[in-house]
Amino acid sequence: MEVKEGLTFDDVLLIPKRSPIISRSQTDLKTKLSRNISLNIPLISANMDTVTESNMAIAIAQEGGIGIIHRFMTISEQVDEILRVKRSESVIIEQPYTISPSKTATEASNLMQELGVSGLLVMDDVTKKLVGIITNRDIMFQYNTVSKVKDLMTSDLVTAKQGISIEEAKEILHKNRIEKLPVIDKSNNVVGLITSKDIMKMERYPLASKDKKGRLLVGGAVGVKGDYLDRTEELLNAGTDIIVVDIAHGHSDNAINAVHMIKKAFPDCELIAGNVATGEGVKDL
Repeated sequence: MEVKEGLTFDDVLLIPKRSPIISRSQTDLKTKLSRNISLNIPLISANMDTVTESNMAIAIAQEGGIGIIHRFMTISEQVDEILRVKRSESVIIEQPYTISPSKTATEASNLMQELGVSGLLVMDDVTKKLVGIITNRDIMFQYNTVSKVKDLMTSDLVTAKQGISIEEAKEILHKNRIEKLPVIDKSNNVVGLITSKDIMKMERYPLASKDKKGRLLVGGAVGVKGDYLDRTEELLNAGTDIIVVDIAHGHSDNAINAVHMIKKAFPDCELIAGNVATGEGVKDL
């Protein structure tokens, strides 16, 4: 029997060559994930339930890659994971979380803990206009848990007009010693929220992979049977940047059919399918 040569990673070395690069800062690892999505580093975290949920997806996107949220959960749970990534860092947080002024301190605290945020915009129950902001600091030492939000919130607000630049927002935040800046339109409706925390993240992670709205990139996995079309729709509606068809053997009729159905239903969807190991598999997909 003929024994062929086999190699492992330890048997292979890359031979260094002469380099014209003067500084490591000149190194560019930017690569295309799809026709319309670029990454600043060529790293993707796997869509496995032991690997990628929102925390991993946030961490790898901040460094320039992308995480794929696994599908081994309900659709609503997967959507929540996607939204956590999208809301974790943004130029302007669209549809910021709100609360009624008639709610109690306990309800506000529980809601902030559930949503993973440190503050809520307070909206009038009737006019739906902004009347205040309540943060963790407002209720941190509040022992009367039935106190109303309206009695604890900050009502003397500093706001910004729609269209404000990040540099202008930084100046307002610094000048007024505040951490949250609601953005309003000409009719005084809330259209977003800028936070000092998000601005600091932008400066700390300059290579972060982001969408056109300044939010971190994130992908979501779907299967090839059952609710995969409904799951795809909900993930895309939540802002998922790319869908991954998750199947052990990508060169199969199930995978090929799923790709066809997804692209038919969502022609603009960015889609990854696999795994395949042959040219024929790539062509069929």
